[in-house]
Amino acid sequence: MKFIKSIAVGLCLVTALNACTPKMTFTASTIVPAANGTVSVKTDKNKNYILDVTMQNLAPAKNLTPSRNTYLVWMETKDNSVKKLGQISPSGKALRASLSATSIDKPDQVFVTAEDNADISFPSGDVILTTRK
Repeated sequence: MKFIKSIAVGLCLVTALNACTPKMTFTASTIVPAANGTVSVKTDKNKNYILDVTMQNLAPAKNLTPSRNTYLVWMETKDNSVKKLGQISPSGKALRASLSATSIDKPDQVFVTAEDNADISFPSGDVILTTRK
């Protein structure tokens, strides 16, 4: 009986942790087909959303056709507002990139664009990766 209770408690704990940490996966890209990654979303004690973006095999933006200067990460909310989360740059042999950002709004989708300028307020370049299905 103790064993069954332990399993039940464990399952409840795993379910609760998964509810607090949804994970979004980027869909395959036609522009950078080898690129892949995930976004984990957590809430902090102030009910802000913490987004941790990780990617692998993200070719440098200068290698794209046409060549770009940088990648920017954006989020879209349920009311279709778009917020820039930050700039991301691949490095190392695995071309890994990561970004951690905080938002007061819950993300509905996260996407990455290739841009010429990092100082823009709205996405204007090609969408490289997206969590939209």
